[in-house]
Amino acid sequence: MIKAFIFDLDGVIVDTAKYHFIAWRRMANAVGSDFTEEENEKLKGVSRMESLDLILEWGGVEKTVAEKQELATQKNEWYREYILKMDDSEILEGILPFLDAAEAQGLKLAVGSSSKNATTILEQIGLKDRFEVIIDGNKLTRSKPDPQVFEMGAEAMGLKPNECVVFEDAEKGVDAALSGGFYAVGVGGDNLKHAHHVVPDFTNLTPNDILQALPAAAIQ
Repeated sequence: MIKAFIFDLDGVIVDTAKYHFIAWRRMANAVGSDFTEEENEKLKGVSRMESLDLILEWGGVEKTVAEKQELATQKNEWYREYILKMDDSEILEGILPFLDAAEAQGLKLAVGSSSKNATTILEQIGLKDRFEVIIDGNKLTRSKPDPQVFEMGAEAMGLKPNECVVFEDAEKGVDAALSGGFYAVGVGGDNLKHAHHVVPDFTNLTPNDILQALPAAAIQ
């Protein structure tokens, strides 16, 4: 029986992908390179250093380990400039009533994000206290598609993976949920069809819509 919902942050609760793109592109331009919005899609659910390696590879730019660390730090400082201006107007449509309904049904709520800024973002948009557990990039040693982030979330709630539904907008995030034995709901993209269920967004969506769409084993 499902007892908890675990949400990725970027692209599920709030759209910070645009700020990542602006900050990463600013960094790329600083080293004489650039990348496209299409390439940016490949950075979804990928750790900061892995994202940096991809961007440098696309631009044919080589940097030492120390230089990469400096670039990653600079990118994060730019990114934080942007997110520290966020407010609750950036919460994606449908999320708040969905959280309200889930709480009313006694479901536990958690965030599982590879972002090291997840807690800061949740504070900025006023949702930090809505979640019993927040697992962010500062607590992780392995990035998606490894299921560590979701496993830690379930463990912190005292639950098993098959008692939790993960909401993800990234292919690697869905992969992580599935490999960890969680029920996976893809939010958005056509590349998420391997999830147990896919929704375009949370508009007019209810927890029961999700529970009824999952395999029968999830609601027994």
